[in-house]
Amino acid sequence: MAYLQSKPKSETIELREKYIGGACQLFFRSTPLKIVRGIAQFMYDETGERYLDCINNVAHVGHCHPHVVEAGRNQMSLISTNNRYLHDDIVILAERLVKTMPGSLSVCFFVNSGSEANDLALRLARVHTKKKDVITLDHAYHGHLTSMIDVSPYKLNLPGGPEKPEWVHVAPVPDVYRGKYTYPNDSQSEEELGKLYADEVGKICKLATDKNGGVCAFIAESLQSCGGQIFPPDGYLKRAFEYVREAGGVCIADEVQVGFGRVGTHMWAFETQDVIPDIVTMGKPMGNGHPVAAVITTPEIARSFADTGVEYFNTYGGNPVSCAIANAVLDVIEEENLLERARRVGDHLLARCEALMHKHLLVGDVRGRGLFVGVELVTDRDARTPATAEAKHVVNRMREEKILISRDGPDANVLKFKPPMVFSTQDADRLVDTLDRVLSELDDQWRTPITNIKLEVLVTPINDQVESSDTSMKSSFKQSVKAM
Repeated sequence: MAYLQSKPKSETIELREKYIGGACQLFFRSTPLKIVRGIAQFMYDETGERYLDCINNVAHVGHCHPHVVEAGRNQMSLISTNNRYLHDDIVILAERLVKTMPGSLSVCFFVNSGSEANDLALRLARVHTKKKDVITLDHAYHGHLTSMIDVSPYKLNLPGGPEKPEWVHVAPVPDVYRGKYTYPNDSQSEEELGKLYADEVGKICKLATDKNGGVCAFIAESLQSCGGQIFPPDGYLKRAFEYVREAGGVCIADEVQVGFGRVGTHMWAFETQDVIPDIVTMGKPMGNGHPVAAVITTPEIARSFADTGVEYFNTYGGNPVSCAIANAVLDVIEEENLLERARRVGDHLLARCEALMHKHLLVGDVRGRGLFVGVELVTDRDARTPATAEAKHVVNRMREEKILISRDGPDANVLKFKPPMVFSTQDADRLVDTLDRVLSELDDQWRTPITNIKLEVLVTPINDQVESSDTSMKSSFKQSVKAM
């Protein structure tokens, strides 16, 4: 078969261990998967075994979507060069993106990754404000560049993480389940919790103003992903933005994980908080797996950057192939009505997950919007004690059932669901039915350390035969994404 790779899995593992840095993450490290093909919401290993992908927010419109593949292939056969030459695709893409933005967000810079986008956003903010102090949220992750690790407590908090720079200020994450201010509280509504968390940003702004004359920027993921699928309470961002702007800073919305309609009701997650940022960053889903990302800002901030006289150039950012692919992704989002699909399927998935709380004591909290859902596991609902070992066990058991999920959060106890946008209600039912069964296995022993349970990964070949032709690929894709 064309999709089968030539090296046996054991040799691939041996070569990876020899030549790839040990710090590079590998899912299921003790028994890793060798994934060689993907269609829509499914991935296939070297034996042809099919897995339901519930965590890939990069393959936004589905693995190997034919329209996206064809757009990249066609443009690659013509020209791929840098954006110092005129080309239609870059301006068409910029115009389409700007039309999705509110307010005066209308100037684009194209880069290669979300990390690069956030790095450039911070650079724009510093040039415009002429200040350095940056406010970030606890447990936030904004990328792997040195500048982004500096503002990513998700990495700074690790035992081996670098020391937090003096100019970085960490505000409490607005987590109303496990954070500084939580529900239920008879005297506090969600809006009041939002005010309490925003006031923490206000305190930092005051201190930075008193000491250094103000702040440079407030950077926040519109919905925190690596921090554990966190949804800010109503009014939080609006009030936080007011404090930051009063201190002379700009507000950066990191949409790298949750942009392009994942929330279902809006194209961008920051819109759910009724705010307009000064800078928006995006990446991951923008290219459906191809490295392309962008920064969108206001004419005023862009002008400050241009007035320095320092030319901005990115060798690959905005090249014709990347822009053709990103335009194709937008085509699919629009033509297949994926926002509405994310809303409809996401509502179904969330409701089914919420039902698990009434059946399994391990489920402490369920939260979500669109195809961005988190299920937090706890060993004590009153104390909200993180069920870290249990969450790890569940992820591995789900893998045995040919369903791929992940876990995250500061205690690694939050099950994360952020599948390709072509996820169907049938897929959601399969996911939750299987999770229900796996949790049931733990119901009688959930107070016993799960680390003592032996995990065995079963790999049973199936009869799915994946063709390599375009015709078969399109047919398979349509079959895979068929909704109820």
